Amino acid sequence: MSYERTRDGYVVSDDQSRLDLDVIHGFLKDAYWCIGVPREVVARAARHSLSFGLYDPSGALVGFGRSVTDHATFAYLSDVFVLPVARGKGLGTWLVEAMMDHPDHDGLRHLLLATDDAHGLYAKFGFKALAKPEVFMHRLDLDIYKRTL
Repeated sequence: MSYERTRDGYVVSDDQSRLDLDVIHGFLKDAYWCIGVPREVVARAARHSLSFGLYDPSGALVGFGRSVTDHATFAYLSDVFVLPVARGKGLGTWLVEAMMDHPDHDGLRHLLLATDDAHGLYAKFGFKALAKPEVFMHRLDLDIYKRTL
């Protein structure tokens, strides 16, 4: 059974069968955080995540977000976007709200995300700068998609 939220004819759903991977890849391949990402990588990431589509009243996908989670203690929010055609209506905030309200996010000890430009949006949901950044490590390869093309 899928999780679904509706508002003013818009729908947020975790039903993977509704996702339009052409639209999702079309946006993400040019997004600053994953420029050049191959379509197959987007498809695999969506398939192995708790993925959310945002649909307009006609049923067209106009936004997306995903949560990489163990469904018990941890989730990493990623690839959250609203297409330019649907911006300015509060849909980004609503999409994140729907993602955060998903039952699989209940009781998680740690939620994490990375953003260059949406700190204000995520602060509304309790996200802050890392309290102890010295304990976190990461391995980041910004050129991976350039080498795999």
